[in-house]
Amino acid sequence: MAILVLALGVGWQILVVVDPRPPAPGLSTADWVLLVLGAVLFALLMAGLVWLSVWLIREMRLNQRQRAFLDAVTHEMKTPLASIRLYLDTLSRHDPEPERRAHFLSRVREDLDRLDHTVDQVLAAARAEEPGRRLPRGRVALAELLRACTREIRERHALPEEAVALDVDPETRVRGDASELAVVFRNLLENAVKYSSEPVEVKVRVARRAEDRIDVDISDRGIGIPARELRKIFQRFYRVGRDVQRTAAGLGLGLFIVRNLVRRQGGRVVARSDGDGEGSRFVVTLREAPPAA
Repeated sequence: MAILVLALGVGWQILVVVDPRPPAPGLSTADWVLLVLGAVLFALLMAGLVWLSVWLIREMRLNQRQRAFLDAVTHEMKTPLASIRLYLDTLSRHDPEPERRAHFLSRVREDLDRLDHTVDQVLAAARAEEPGRRLPRGRVALAELLRACTREIRERHALPEEAVALDVDPETRVRGDASELAVVFRNLLENAVKYSSEPVEVKVRVARRAEDRIDVDISDRGIGIPARELRKIFQRFYRVGRDVQRTAAGLGLGLFIVRNLVRRQGGRVVARSDGDGEGSRFVVTLREAPPAA
């Protein structure tokens, strides 16, 4: 583009200075050709500059999110590792009472689960982007899958049963891969609990739509999502707001994984929120499985 600008500017100056023709009223055909050609070149130049600016801004934002991701991964791995080392050193140097020993081992197990979850998220993000990968599309018992996911979330965060309410028809079946759908719903439930204030109140409703579609609606009464960020939250490494990044741990991969895995099942996911402090809703639409033969 710099060469184009230089050639355009020098060429027009030469035409103006060296033109030997006497001035005449009106514009000749050659003049019109030069004017149209110059206007087209300038339009192309402006379009190129606009495209370059947009591309540079997107790259800068991606680099910022990648740096935030690296910081988050470092924190998510070093913190539990430091905790595990501390508890192991304490157990090796001292002989605590059985109750304290059990407490230490329980905390070590929790830190190991946290590390395992971090590694699983990174691996799931890598698998979600594999081109052309198609998994078997079986019949998934949605009620059993959601019960298992909600039970796991309640146990992980020590929540009462009413904190995560489930409303689903036991006979509902969807097409998809059970392991990938489990990753989808665990991530959505984890976010709903993580970004909710006390008392936690998460609702999971399953409804049948027309055209053989099943909606799984996961809603919470948490911090909410600003309207300008509803479309950005499914981007890789993206996290809502700096205040949230400081108060809640995460890698910015959960919703990116959710969107890609849901698309692989032939479905879609949308986010809805009335703004800050108004809670969030995530609606996953899946294909209903036909009755078994």
